[in-house]
Amino acid sequence: MTSAIYAPDTDRLQTKIAGHAVSAAALLSIIEWLSGDECHALDEAGLVSGLGRRLQALGLPIDRLTLHLMTLHPEFIGRTIAWAPGEPVEIHDREHGARVAIANTPLRKVMETREPLVVDTGESVHGRWQHIDVFADRGLMQLVIAPLCNVDGPVSAAVFGTRRPGGFTAPERQVIERILPALRNTSELRILRQVELSLLDTYIGPLTASRILAGRIRRDEIESMEAALLLCDLRGFTELSNRLPGSTVLGLLNAYFDRIVPAITREGGEVLKFMGDGVLAFFPGYDAAHSCGAALASARAILEEIDHFQYEGIGVKAGIALHYGEVSYGNVGSGRRLDFTLIGGDVNLVSRIQTACSELGEALLMSAPFRQEAGAGDVVSAGAHRLKGFADPMELFTIVR
Repeated sequence: MTSAIYAPDTDRLQTKIAGHAVSAAALLSIIEWLSGDECHALDEAGLVSGLGRRLQALGLPIDRLTLHLMTLHPEFIGRTIAWAPGEPVEIHDREHGARVAIANTPLRKVMETREPLVVDTGESVHGRWQHIDVFADRGLMQLVIAPLCNVDGPVSAAVFGTRRPGGFTAPERQVIERILPALRNTSELRILRQVELSLLDTYIGPLTASRILAGRIRRDEIESMEAALLLCDLRGFTELSNRLPGSTVLGLLNAYFDRIVPAITREGGEVLKFMGDGVLAFFPGYDAAHSCGAALASARAILEEIDHFQYEGIGVKAGIALHYGEVSYGNVGSGRRLDFTLIGGDVNLVSRIQTACSELGEALLMSAPFRQEAGAGDVVSAGAHRLKGFADPMELFTIVR
């Protein structure tokens, strides 16, 4: 059986649930809680569990309460937060492939039509729902599924489930209907917060994202910092891109970056730029030896990954430059189009060292300051070399492989 949620009586807040009257004040207290500072400070698990307990205290036979919050993320389509009395809150991050699991279900129907549904355990023209992981094997007799429509972006949903034979009564559905606007608003705030964080983290990295969220976004807000710098470049990329189809080149690049980026972030580094086939990363120098050690560990891991890397039978080689020095970190650009970047002589130097990797046929080269701070035992001299833009020859170092 499928039906819409009963529309509430706008003239009367007083109703009866489980044989006792629910006053306007009791219902209003839940709405105020959803809209207030206490709820605003809670995470998603606190929101769902707090709401579930309050609805139970009001007399609703809530045996399962879930929020299905859709978001914008390169890896995840959304997050499901599920509560049941006396159980830990479940949180499931849903990858984009999860669309298949809810296809042809009432949950998906509500998200597409933006219209609420009440569904029982029997046959439904909107499909079955008992196989969805957060509802399976719980003996639920009925779900009230309500859309949470944001101002823009994908539609989320809230689901209220009960084991009681016969499901929710009309007055109980009225209570659910009345709290939905406040629940939608507090859910939207969490979605926007998550989208903000995930997009900033995805496109500019966590350290830079924290600067932006702290309000340091003006063009003249530049700070100097010491950092270990890592610049990794793919050898022969121009030849590959001229020879291979564009789709193959793009697939190769993404597979290549899948090896490079985790090796950097595992050691606490932050990728600042993707420059075609190059990756510029930095390791903040709160402790010089630690930063250089982390950058060198990342470089070793990258070389190990590249040694075993193939994409559709294509192997690649990379050159990695390492340097430790002082950089200027902040906004550059014009007007409303700005970019966070690193600038300074030490950034130029790591770029020239990377060029020397190709000229000397070395997979890894580092500067003397980096070698001194890293203190690795398998580092040997690669000789003194002239680097473009620098007057004096510089001794470079590599590792014994």
